[in-house]
Amino acid sequence: MTPGNFTAGTSPSPSTGDNLPAASASKHSALQPLLAKITASNASPWAIFSEILLLPLIAVGLGVALNPEDPLWIEANFPWAWFAPVVLALRYGPLAGMGAAGVLLLAWLGLNIGHHENFPKLPFLGGLILVMLVGEFSSLWVARTRRAETVQVYLEQRLEYLTHQYYLLRLSHDRLEQDLISRPMAMRDALKTLRNINASDHDQKQSSQTLLRLLAQYCQLETASLYPIENEQLSSTALASIGNAKPLVVNDPLIQQMLLNNCLCHVGQTLDVQHQTSRYLIAAPLTGVDGENYGLLVVEEIPFFSLQEETLQTINLLLGYYTDGLTMHALAQPVIAQLPDCPPEFAFEIQRLWHIGKTSSVSSIIVALEILPRASQRDMARQIQRLKRSLDENWLIEGVDRQLLATLMPLSDDSAAEGYLARLENWAQQKSGQTLAEIGIFSHILHLDQEQPIVILNQLKKLADVQSETDTLRSLS
Repeated sequence: MTPGNFTAGTSPSPSTGDNLPAASASKHSALQPLLAKITASNASPWAIFSEILLLPLIAVGLGVALNPEDPLWIEANFPWAWFAPVVLALRYGPLAGMGAAGVLLLAWLGLNIGHHENFPKLPFLGGLILVMLVGEFSSLWVARTRRAETVQVYLEQRLEYLTHQYYLLRLSHDRLEQDLISRPMAMRDALKTLRNINASDHDQKQSSQTLLRLLAQYCQLETASLYPIENEQLSSTALASIGNAKPLVVNDPLIQQMLLNNCLCHVGQTLDVQHQTSRYLIAAPLTGVDGENYGLLVVEEIPFFSLQEETLQTINLLLGYYTDGLTMHALAQPVIAQLPDCPPEFAFEIQRLWHIGKTSSVSSIIVALEILPRASQRDMARQIQRLKRSLDENWLIEGVDRQLLATLMPLSDDSAAEGYLARLENWAQQKSGQTLAEIGIFSHILHLDQEQPIVILNQLKKLADVQSETDTLRSLS
């Protein structure tokens, strides 16, 4: 198929139940602000200072115009001038309110030169107390809002990741029979290959070439190229290419449309309003779960009957899976370097949750179940793994003479851990009529806000490697 006129197209949203959603770069621009997102005022310090100075002066000016005998309304039924400090305390906190109250004080002193002995102590004291209470109320709810937004960002990331996984499961199930004969490889094999790609910098070209090869095999791409995006700038040098690829035309309308919408764009079957032409058939961004753009895929040639909605969905899926792996690899690498046995998903989540807890005081915990040999022989670890919540991550550590099953529970505290352990106790009673301790399972609780993630993971390894049962704490920590 040859390039022609195009229209922009995206894979439909999850609400349709059939397509993979494109990640939105407007939400999170990089991995670090993704992990440390907090609420912040958009106003500059100078604008805030101007409000603190001008708002009380406006209130005093209105008082002079409307009530020249008592501009601050000290003797009135209601101290209207104190609205200015109260509003500023609600908007910016107690310090701004106290600053505005100071302006009112200076205004009173300026209006009563030589009569300072008549200073209204009680009205000013009451006003200051009111401003402090309102400011404390504002600070409390700002902190709560920041914590809530941090939790919301995390849950949105997990929802997007689970949507990818759900779509993968559904697509694999629906297309298993037809792809078994017609496709040179199965989707599961493609994703397994992507999972094993080494995403290190020195191997970037090789991993990109592997991704292109998989796209060519599974989506029948004939001529395509991958271009990196570095420092938010699209490079004109291809990381990898297949077929007779030509140099990138950055100003191509299809590429510009893709960069503008940050979603997959493809050639349409009808002319668009502006009758634009493009030498490319498909342009798709490599957008990770954090919203960062890693690169751009451009397709110049593809069989006519392959350019269909299913193919576009599959391209989106494989690109999303690959870029999610890049994000996970970058954050989990410090942990994996010291603990190679740690699953990347577990390392990625513990790093992200530790940072969230550090910046927003939202706690997360690890419930470690020490499984003695008599319980290991009954394969209790695998059975307990099936009981985890959807957000939880597991790491089964094989020790010298025991197993340790670590369950990472995001955004949870001791009460959630106790509820989880109570559920396991009920499950054990129903299954064998014994308690967890009688079966040979002992629990430990570790808090992510107390130590660095690598320190906590080393503690788990030590628990698994203790040889004598008496050397390990059997009680809830």
